[in-house]
Amino acid sequence: MLYIGCPMWGYKAWVGSFFPGRTPASEFLRLYSNRLNSVEGNTTFYALPTEETITRWRQETPANFRFCPKVSRTISHAAHLSENKNETRIFIERMKGLGTRLGPIFLQLPPSFSPEHISQLQTFLAAWPTDVQLAVEIRHPAFFKETHTQALNSLLSQHSAARILMDTRPLQTGSSQEQKELQARERKPHLPLQITTTSDIAFVRYIGHPRMEVNEPFLASWAEQLGQWLKQGQTCYVFCHCPYEEHSPAICAELYQRIKKFVPLPELSWQPEKMDTKPEQARLF
Repeated sequence: MLYIGCPMWGYKAWVGSFFPGRTPASEFLRLYSNRLNSVEGNTTFYALPTEETITRWRQETPANFRFCPKVSRTISHAAHLSENKNETRIFIERMKGLGTRLGPIFLQLPPSFSPEHISQLQTFLAAWPTDVQLAVEIRHPAFFKETHTQALNSLLSQHSAARILMDTRPLQTGSSQEQKELQARERKPHLPLQITTTSDIAFVRYIGHPRMEVNEPFLASWAEQLGQWLKQGQTCYVFCHCPYEEHSPAICAELYQRIKKFVPLPELSWQPEKMDTKPEQARLF
C-alpha cells in the first residue's frame, strides 16, 4: 500500500488550487483526505489534541486515510528520552483514538541526540507497544557514519521500527543564493541519504524544490525505489515538503504518477495545474 501526503492538511495558499476557491478552514481536512491519503501530524508535536479533536479527525476522513502524528516535543526533546514513560503512554493512547486511521507514529529526535544516547532510544523502544507502528528520524551527523548507522539500524530492526529517510538534496541544488534562501525557509539539516529500511514499512520525507524541473530527477529515482518496495510487499509512507508549501500537493501528484509507471495504483481524485517554474515569493531566483 502507498500512502502519500504533505506535512499538513490545511494551508491557506492551497485555496483556489488544491482546494476550491473560498474553501473555509473547517473543510480543509475533509477535502485534503479525499485528494491525498496520508498526512504528517505535525500539530501533535506542539500540543496533545483533545479526545474530541481526535474523534473529529477520524470522522472527517475516509477509512483508507492515515495520520502519522509526531511525538510531542516534551517527550522527544526531553533531557532524557526514556524518562517520560507516563507521558508517552498518554500520547499513544490518545493517538489510538484515530482507530484504523492511525499510521506510524513519528518520533523526531533533536540534532543533539547522538550515538552516546542510543541506550535511551533502546529503553524507549523496549517500552513501546508492539501493536503501534513507530518511525524514527535521527538528525545527528554521527549516526550516518558506518559503525553508528549499523548499530542504529540493528536496534530499529530489532523493535520493528522504521528509520525515516529524509531527502534534502533538492535544497542543495541551484544557485548559491537560491540554496541559501530555501535553506533559510525550510531549516532542514543537510544529512547523507542512506536508502535502507528497518521494518516492513518505508517512511520517506522528500524536501522538494519549488521548481519542478529540479525535482524531476530525484522524483524519478524515488519512484523506481518506491515501486520496488511496493512490489516486495512493503507499505510505503511518503511525505512531500517544499520551502514554499503551495507546491507540496503538486510534488505529491508528480511523484504518484511516476510510481504508477512501476506498480498499478488508482487514479488520484485531483489533478494539479502545472506548477509555476518559480514561486511568487522567489522572483529573484
